[in-house]
Amino acid sequence: MAVTNSTLLAFRVLLCCALASTITIFLPLALRPCAHSLSRTILATTGLDPLLISCTSHAATKAPGDRGAAVNKASNGGGRPIVTDLLRCGEPSLPPHALPPFHCCPPTPEAAVVNFTFPDAAEPLRTRRPAHDAGDDMAKLARAVALMKALPPSDPRSFYQQANVHCAYCTGAHRQAGTELPLQIHYSWLFFPFHRAYLYFFERIAARLLDDPSFAVPFWAWDLPEGMRAPPEFFSDEASPLYDALRNPRHVPPRVVDLDFSYVEKNITDEEQVELNLRIMYKTMVTNAKLPSLFHGQPYRAGDRAMPGAGTVELALHNVVHRWTGDLSRPNNENMGAYYSSARDPIFYPHHANSDRLWEVWRGGDISGGDRRQPRHVDFTDSDWLDSSFLFYDEEARLVRVTVRDMLDVEKLRYTYADVGTPWLDARPPVTAGVSHRRGGPPPLESVRFPVFLDVAVSAAMTRPPRWHDDEVEVLVVEGIEADGAEFVRFDVYVNAMEHEKISPGAREVAGSFVSLKQPGMEVVQTSMRAVLDEVLEDLGVEGDDSVTVTLVPVMGRVRIGGLRVVYIAE
Repeated sequence: MAVTNSTLLAFRVLLCCALASTITIFLPLALRPCAHSLSRTILATTGLDPLLISCTSHAATKAPGDRGAAVNKASNGGGRPIVTDLLRCGEPSLPPHALPPFHCCPPTPEAAVVNFTFPDAAEPLRTRRPAHDAGDDMAKLARAVALMKALPPSDPRSFYQQANVHCAYCTGAHRQAGTELPLQIHYSWLFFPFHRAYLYFFERIAARLLDDPSFAVPFWAWDLPEGMRAPPEFFSDEASPLYDALRNPRHVPPRVVDLDFSYVEKNITDEEQVELNLRIMYKTMVTNAKLPSLFHGQPYRAGDRAMPGAGTVELALHNVVHRWTGDLSRPNNENMGAYYSSARDPIFYPHHANSDRLWEVWRGGDISGGDRRQPRHVDFTDSDWLDSSFLFYDEEARLVRVTVRDMLDVEKLRYTYADVGTPWLDARPPVTAGVSHRRGGPPPLESVRFPVFLDVAVSAAMTRPPRWHDDEVEVLVVEGIEADGAEFVRFDVYVNAMEHEKISPGAREVAGSFVSLKQPGMEVVQTSMRAVLDEVLEDLGVEGDDSVTVTLVPVMGRVRIGGLRVVYIAE
């Protein structure tokens, strides 16, 4: 049949319209993908992860209830969950003199990512027991690690790849979906849920390899007097799969862990060390853990600059135990003393099991021995936290996307912790005798102009604003912290203690400590810290004063302080 001129003309018009529509729809999407939505159905038909594209709004973020607190905001705004980009994982930012292997991205998935589903409720409930009283669970852990190490390095369930998971998420190898920003799971509200998911999948892989669905990773109970020595199974046999040569040789059992450790060994008895550790536990889990943002860390949303501020457990306990365990003779204190390499040491997993257990204790779960002196707390309800997601390979070698909300109910995850009590609840720190805390206000001080380099101790008189509501928590904010990323950095925060040299680390006047491990590839670590004042001022007998004296004392490393503020928070 002959084609008429009118038919050809109509066809050409339709073709031009289709081309124009295509350009109109897809060109803006290509140039500005975050300004447009793309149907999840369309993504599903392509086999791509439906959470692949995650964009940031341009509205400023604000931590709820923090009157006058600084907002952690990147230049392009924030306000959506952090999402791991499925397709983009690059070279990590490693420190000088890093140890191989240098690549820590996961293997390329052979199938589409699957969304997390809870295990069958009929599965046995796995009970994580303390390493010092774990029965044959320590021997099972050794066999599981041996089986993981025997897998090909390309197997995502291998010990090599399991160690790489932590490396990728803490060195900027992973990217936030829809942005060029690196994804960092430390120093923010992502710390606890990420590490819970990490340990969950590690444990299930181990159980599958052992053919023992009841297997649970023991926890290193460094908060309990009977568990403060490192588990000897990690040190006694150099042929053991649990052994790691890159550990501090001065800290082998029966040395008691120092939860106040920086570099210098303390000349105190084991009994004195245990007492100090319990007081630090009290400050961490009671004094400074009143609210979700204080316990978990500061909000970290898509588009935000990384590391807005660590929670009290991560900053004061987690980092110190990493430092205490790592080999200080190495330039970067590998393995445990450096983020990129820490999961290469099998002791990493019992260490993080105890951190995870403390999350359950803070929430007031049944594992706290029924001691209701430890109040119940609730987690964030912010959807940006709940919907943040990570990628892990499971025991079937499937790539799974898991959200924070998936990790909140340990019963649904089919594990629990043995009840070992919370003896640190009886370790409320004492006030130092013979030191004036100056009711009526501090003495006149020279005006401190921030920012300052903390080369020597700095004291500043802080005016306390009026409290508007009884449910608000009084918090000291140390903001604009810029720590040398190439060094271990620590400084201590004292309240109403001008004679800080006379104050012991476990005393009431020490409100908290900032601890930063060496950060791979980062010249400067920019973050903040918070310490709760209410209980400290009450014990010092100065809760009615109009001002408070804050003294920052450098311990190690170079750090710049942007400023100090007293704020009230209600969450």
